[in-house]
Amino acid sequence: MAATNQFSSLQQPCKWVKGKVIGSGSYGTVHLAINKVTGGLFVAKCAHSGVASKSLEHEASILESLDSPYMVRCMGKGWQKGSDGGAKLNVFMEYMAGGSLSDMAEKFGGAVDEEVIRLYTKQILNGLKYLHENGIVHCDLKCKNVLLGSSGNIKLADFGCAQRLKDQDRNGKLACSWQSAGGTPLWMAPEVLRKEGLDFASDIWSLGCTVIEMATGRPPWGYKASDPMAVVLKIAFSTEIPKFPAHLSEEGMDFLAKCLERDPESRWTAEELLDHPFITGNSQKKCACSPASVLDSIGTTEEEEEDSDEPGNPDEHLRWNPFSMRNCGKPKIIAMRQHADNDFGSSGDWITVRSG
Repeated sequence: MAATNQFSSLQQPCKWVKGKVIGSGSYGTVHLAINKVTGGLFVAKCAHSGVASKSLEHEASILESLDSPYMVRCMGKGWQKGSDGGAKLNVFMEYMAGGSLSDMAEKFGGAVDEEVIRLYTKQILNGLKYLHENGIVHCDLKCKNVLLGSSGNIKLADFGCAQRLKDQDRNGKLACSWQSAGGTPLWMAPEVLRKEGLDFASDIWSLGCTVIEMATGRPPWGYKASDPMAVVLKIAFSTEIPKFPAHLSEEGMDFLAKCLERDPESRWTAEELLDHPFITGNSQKKCACSPASVLDSIGTTEEEEEDSDEPGNPDEHLRWNPFSMRNCGKPKIIAMRQHADNDFGSSGDWITVRSG
């Protein structure tokens, strides 16, 4: 399928050919594409609806303002006439040969070795540090939204939920419009699900969840959930944190503890975490809390929890909007039944709630 579009970052029109679908999401599909002028490969994110186009436009505007080796590069955008006669937005981005960290982990047995996790996490932190210095919260950090190059370079992707935090409240804390907040519930910080505040610390919680995902090959809170809404309520209103992988080193355990503080004020920043022994490899450097206290605080590990789980094989899953709130402050979760072949252990079953 050939198309002609104007790449916003180029000076002349570019003919390109849309290839097979290599990914999909709530906005539409991602296609491999080839530039007919240069022969180069790139990807085209194609919106399926007007709402999706708005989300893609938002993502493109965020990416076009960024200049970092840790961010996927936006090559341009253009409108194309769809089969129904309507205009559909295409956003063109660089092609990352390794796919997402989720894809990579699946190809290598489901989980990632700790040495590799350290390397990838350092690059993710550099990306978050850059975003936060520029006043941006990613809002949807997870393995599916972290891309891998063939040389091991890591880039953050999918900025459809990202927020620019420009305004400040009376206390000087960055704030944004909650009507446009989004993300994927299992990776979201408790205060975000409670609609109490969005700040850079929200990304740090998601980073901890992403490290757990890399280490286990499963989503955070990774047991098979027969009631997804109950899991969301548990994240938002309990005192619990996700279970730590039992096989992680002491430095890894402590790193997760710094990320997964339920109090956002107590979480370390991206800059601080870059100096953590888990990232630097300097195990002689003392952590703020001892490994023993970390183990005491997390209670059971992922391995212990797995032994206590009862098997389940639900054949339906729920989609919901966790941002609609009752006057009393409790979340009103709007559910829609949809048939699914997989259980809730699959990260694909927990959809991203897009910015609106």
